[in-house]
Amino acid sequence: MDITDRIADLAGPAAKAAGLELDAVTVSPAGKRSRVTVTVDLPETEVGSADLDKVAEASRGIGAALDEANVPSTPYVLEVSTPGTDRPLTERRHFLRARTRLVELTLAGAAVTGRLTDVDGDTLVLDVDGERREVAIADVDAASVVVELKRLD
Repeated sequence: MDITDRIADLAGPAAKAAGLELDAVTVSPAGKRSRVTVTVDLPETEVGSADLDKVAEASRGIGAALDEANVPSTPYVLEVSTPGTDRPLTERRHFLRARTRLVELTLAGAAVTGRLTDVDGDTLVLDVDGERREVAIADVDAASVVVELKRLD
């Protein structure tokens, strides 16, 4: 088991205790230390964004779990954050988390922008200019959330 997997095994339960899910772990050199970046997110059943208090709680729990297990065994800097709006949507769970958001999809070279209203199995349900459109996740070449500075609820 490599260091990234070991950290993920320790960070997952700490994130879950804070009501979040472990999304990714990366370890990279940072001078004489290592930078351990842990990305957490809300469970896929929830819509919205992880609040700062939950991320801070997860960070404290993850730090304590890593320190207790002495993983990594060398000095490190821990960064705990959420994926951010610029994360590409590549997995079903990413689309589930993006429900209600405006998304841009690339399908066989053509761009489609619409509000993601649901994920039904492996099919995305979009509202494109008031029309319902279904797209199979397998047909999506690239996808991202479109940042809306002023969103009407």
